[in-house]
Amino acid sequence: MQKKKIAVFPGSFDPITTGHVDLVRRALPLFDEIIVAIGVNSQKQTLFSVEDRKQWIQKVFEGEPRISVDVFQGLTVHYCKKVDAHYLLRGLRNASDFDYEKTISQLNHIVGDDVETLFLISAPEFSHISSTIVREIIKGGGNAKPFLPEGVKF
Repeated sequence: MQKKKIAVFPGSFDPITTGHVDLVRRALPLFDEIIVAIGVNSQKQTLFSVEDRKQWIQKVFEGEPRISVDVFQGLTVHYCKKVDAHYLLRGLRNASDFDYEKTISQLNHIVGDDVETLFLISAPEFSHISSTIVREIIKGGGNAKPFLPEGVKF
């Protein structure tokens, strides 16, 4: 019997953006299941609580049983082993993302030797969107609605 193809899409999702949603939807035909995994890093200052972020992601993907949401701490490859996922899903917006993600992927391959990283290039209409920029818009009192999926309300 063939193993289930489970992918983990890790991130802080502070907040989840339309770019994240597009990436997950485009990757879904490749996997049996995708876990959107919110990584908690006690050293990192977030704008939104992990509970809010989890609720938003669940709302965005409600009605899609092959997408689940979870929260984890520690190394992503250790989390992958815990949930029996052999694939990491990552998005690339530009060359800087590629350089960074390539290094992380190579390290993950050493630490978690049976975890393969799959990169998807951002669709052009989302390549300028990042959670960091969206947070700055929100903090500055701007309208972040064009960059947020339906279901994200704060």
